[in-house]
Amino acid sequence: MSLAVEARKLAGALVVDTFFRSLTKVAKLHPQSNPARHDVEVTKDVAYLATGREHHLADTYRPIRRGGEGPLPIVLYVHGGGFRILSKDSHWIMGLLFARRGFLVISINYRLAPKHPYPAALEDCAAAYEWVVRNGAALGGDVSRLFLAGESAGANLVTAMAVAASVERPEHFAKKIFDTGVVPVAVLPACGILQVTDSERFGRRRKLPPWLADRMTEVESSYLPREAPSHGFDFADPLVLLERAGETRQTARPLPSFFVACGTKDPLLDDSRRLAKALDALGVHHELKIYPGGVHAFHAMVFQKIARDHWRDNFRFMERVLAERLRAQT
Repeated sequence: MSLAVEARKLAGALVVDTFFRSLTKVAKLHPQSNPARHDVEVTKDVAYLATGREHHLADTYRPIRRGGEGPLPIVLYVHGGGFRILSKDSHWIMGLLFARRGFLVISINYRLAPKHPYPAALEDCAAAYEWVVRNGAALGGDVSRLFLAGESAGANLVTAMAVAASVERPEHFAKKIFDTGVVPVAVLPACGILQVTDSERFGRRRKLPPWLADRMTEVESSYLPREAPSHGFDFADPLVLLERAGETRQTARPLPSFFVACGTKDPLLDDSRRLAKALDALGVHHELKIYPGGVHAFHAMVFQKIARDHWRDNFRFMERVLAERLRAQT
């Protein structure tokens, strides 16, 4: 890679990172960002791994109870950012939205590339998953009603966790999830980059502006180390794992339901369509919602109608899943 191309990529990444961090700070100045206004209490920086690192901290969002309700359904939320930027703090709005709807939310940090390439993020997600299973009840949650949610790179990671919970694999992080014995009730991958390898595929479908093409290839070059680990990059491509599983129709445990969302102006849209097709082949209950005019991570811009439409559909899906589970238990 030439120095000019590398400099352009670094500059572009800095612009994106600065934009989202600034947007987060400005949004937090709005009075409606105060969790207390929504009857939500937030506990910051809970360690899910005792390393003392900020990468291994989580925030919990809990609706303030007015009566003697039982344990709450849980959302384990994993932020996006191309595996290399952003944090639980930049994604506070997601925790607030789920908690307002009655969910106990655990929103996590994880180690970021390129300093910590694959599979570091998944190792951290697996540790967080195990921690939630072990501590969910003490937090007031019901682990049998566990949802996984994330957008962009976070969508990749939650999809990978769902595969690990249902398909017995040799990777140490996958075994950690599988050995909990807990399969989430549903997965909510929004605007996901669900295959990290072959990032140039997006440019083959349609011509992308140079700055956008850089962002795509940057994800692959930053996240994947030059030498593959012993079991390869399979879990960097959870979409491909599901496509392969569809060919054999074999999983150790039934896969959870999926609510797959993306916008028509998102260059990652094809991955969401492929995911829906793979789930069809596996006979997995799912919904694919494509929002006309939606850009990448459009649902974070809650002041827009299209974002509100997404959250309405998202919560209706979650409520149906919970209702179906209750019917199955009675």
